[in-house]
Amino acid sequence: MLAIRKWLLSGLLVIVPLVITLGVLNWIIGTLDQTLWLLPDDWQKWLFDHKVRGLGVLLTLAILLVVGAVASNFVGKRLLGWGDAVVRRIPVVRSIYSSVKQVSDTLFSENGNAFRTAVLVQWPRDGLWTIAFVTGTPGADVLEHMGGGDYLGVYVPTTPNPTGGYFVMLKRSDCIELKMSVDDALKYIVSMGVVVPGGPSTVAIKQ
Repeated sequence: MLAIRKWLLSGLLVIVPLVITLGVLNWIIGTLDQTLWLLPDDWQKWLFDHKVRGLGVLLTLAILLVVGAVASNFVGKRLLGWGDAVVRRIPVVRSIYSSVKQVSDTLFSENGNAFRTAVLVQWPRDGLWTIAFVTGTPGADVLEHMGGGDYLGVYVPTTPNPTGGYFVMLKRSDCIELKMSVDDALKYIVSMGVVVPGGPSTVAIKQ
């Protein structure tokens, strides 16, 4: 029985990550394939009849490259600025657009500092440690109510799903900067501490 249990667990360790990875990739490819609706009807019919999978990924990449190239030149920047101003004048839409754009600019901008640094903090109380990510610094109005000082805004992710978490403001002195990369820190969080960056994958607890 012990041997069968061991084989089942070993099989799960191999199959589950593979199935989940393939499922996620299939969902991503299927979603990106929706861009094929931008093509002429004849092209769409031929592609769907021949079940060409993954072409939407290439089309999406091409669209991103073209839009990026246009947005990077002078004329493109002027057009984007004009379009941005128009959208910001539309009620309801402007609030959603402004929030999403601010977050995307922070996360994807080459000059942004969000999620560039992993830190060790005591959370949710002293004596308990977890990994967090620096997102910026509090604004002047917030600092005024906090009595001033040197604070950092940090995002404390939950495990094993780091897309949920808490935003807190801590003193810079209470945040210990880690040498590990953000990718390694995320792996550490998602694996619930099983995958240790720069260390063994499992740790035995001695009584």
